[in-house]
Amino acid sequence: MSGKWLLAATASTLMAAALCTWGALCLLFWQGSWQLLYHPVATVATTPAADGLAFEPVAFAVGNDGIPQLTGWWIAAGSEAKLSRLTVLRLHGQDGNLGNSVDALRRLHAAGVNVLAFDYRGYGQSQFTHPSEAHWLQDADWALDYLTATRHVSRASIVLDGEGLGANLALEVAAAHPELAGVIAESPTATPTDAIFDDARAKLVPAQWLVHDRYDLGGAAKKVRVPVLWVSWAGRDGSDIAPAAYGMIAERKTLVWLRASPDADRDFAAALARWFDDLPTAEP
Repeated sequence: MSGKWLLAATASTLMAAALCTWGALCLLFWQGSWQLLYHPVATVATTPAADGLAFEPVAFAVGNDGIPQLTGWWIAAGSEAKLSRLTVLRLHGQDGNLGNSVDALRRLHAAGVNVLAFDYRGYGQSQFTHPSEAHWLQDADWALDYLTATRHVSRASIVLDGEGLGANLALEVAAAHPELAGVIAESPTATPTDAIFDDARAKLVPAQWLVHDRYDLGGAAKKVRVPVLWVSWAGRDGSDIAPAAYGMIAERKTLVWLRASPDADRDFAAALARWFDDLPTAEP
């Protein structure tokens, strides 16, 4: 057996082993990279009852097995609420679950609107599956279908309200549904996928090919054709400059700066009430 043949065989074996190792690394990154962006929690520790809000647990989006895939809460507006013809679909962020939204739901209810809040698949008591942008978009569409088909709510009276990554989602959904009444974007994330692509492990694999989530904030902002209330926290990044994506919105828009203070809730409620009052569906 010649030494040249042995050298070639050894080199080929090492190369094959390296390719197998790299392939396994790509597979592991593809399977687990979602955890860099999404941080779901299964246990819902708090409900609106903790704030004295009456609510109805709901389940919808029935799968082929006859089991609802999504769970959430329906919080009806008070009988005397002046904006009871409006319904807000609340889209929470990538961390925790529905239980982390109770304070936000209290503020929305105080504004006098109906509220549907739900957990995406993979969160809370909704069906277990790994979250993704495609799943979130589908879940939001299912929630809209539930409101229109089961609650008999006109899409022209539905407002989307998202926070964090949920705000990016809200703008994407609003861009696809110009028939909605409006969208509230609370602190959208400018470059959410940096959490994935800036990870050291992403440098070892073709991460841009393996991960399909993008949450293109600017792209969604350009396509929105409903009124937008954009809420930003002033000074968090050292400046009070309007977000670049906000400038891309061609539809009627309102930018509200809030500062962390004891009056933040009151200021937010006031801005929310003014914006709701200006919506066409809020007219008496």
